[in-house]
Amino acid sequence: MNALIFAAGLGSRLGTYTQDLPKALVKVAGKPMLEHQLLHLKNAGVETVVINVHHYADKIVDFIDSFGAFGMDIRISDESGELLDTGGGLRKALSLFDNDQPVLLHNVDIFSSIDLRKLYDIHCAANSDVTMVVADRETARKLYFDEYQNLKGWRDSRDGKIRSAFSDFDYTLCRPYAFQGIHVVSQSVLKYLNAVNENKFGITGFYIDYANMLKISALEDINPSDWVDAGKPEMLEKAADIVRRFYQ
Repeated sequence: MNALIFAAGLGSRLGTYTQDLPKALVKVAGKPMLEHQLLHLKNAGVETVVINVHHYADKIVDFIDSFGAFGMDIRISDESGELLDTGGGLRKALSLFDNDQPVLLHNVDIFSSIDLRKLYDIHCAANSDVTMVVADRETARKLYFDEYQNLKGWRDSRDGKIRSAFSDFDYTLCRPYAFQGIHVVSQSVLKYLNAVNENKFGITGFYIDYANMLKISALEDINPSDWVDAGKPEMLEKAADIVRRFYQ
């Protein structure tokens, strides 16, 4: 299994925690976020991991080296010169994998009870280009999927703005979901990523814009209460609780 951990963010929402430390090394339940995610991926069967870095990149590299890469094949996608966002980051990182197997993408600050191995296997069996973990939880901006769980578009309920690659998109006929920051992509997405002219772009916007050319499927997280974005100080304790209950 291949995996990519998005760890290049500035972590500005964490305030003083990231003044002299990358977000990936902020501690949850006594250990850096990155350590939890690497071991969680390893237990799911991941062997090769790419980590993209930007903010205090050297500290992340030193941390990995100090633990002998946790017995995994860990490669660094260096964005210290330019932060590429998730879409640009994925495009750059894909060149670092040696095989054509799908890649599990995981934000470093997302903690959940999702069975990562099961997610990966479901993606492979469905022959999808992308499988996104989604949930029925409150958020203003939601992705919309049809009755076959295929991505059709996006809507912001605050201002009614809509974005879709389909001219006949009708959000009222689709089911809205929130994206959980965990997804699997097949190597088939690379040629479409390469069609994007910008160096820096978000992966969610890319999915929306290319949903008419790619098979982008939803996998619902049925336990959204056991999920947290630990990018804010007030969410670190919930992340610690999830680690204690679901991470080995």
